[in-house]
Amino acid sequence: MEITIKTEGEITIVGIEGRLDTTNYSILENKLISLIDDGHVKIILDGSKMDYISSSGLRVLLMALKRISLVKGKFVLSDLQETIREIFEIAGFTTIFEIFRTKEEALKAIGNRQ
Repeated sequence: MEITIKTEGEITIVGIEGRLDTTNYSILENKLISLIDDGHVKIILDGSKMDYISSSGLRVLLMALKRISLVKGKFVLSDLQETIREIFEIAGFTTIFEIFRTKEEALKAIGNRQ
């Protein structure tokens, strides 16, 4: 798994490439905790290059959502591949997370919120 971090104004975009599973979830967990603790309170997770997510990966994303909610921030997902989106649907996470089809939609939505 590779993680990329970009900022667009006050929004941080975290890109995931490859597999997010039990062998590497802690890397993403530490990165997200660090970002949130450093004041990045509007985060988009770009899943366009993520080709697998395990239950450990789902748990990390749920942890980030809960942590950022405590500081009144936003954590949304965008560009999920169809197979990843199906995993979110099966897990019931589509009712928990805001998921946008494109990064542009996510930027527009999260940029308009305080």
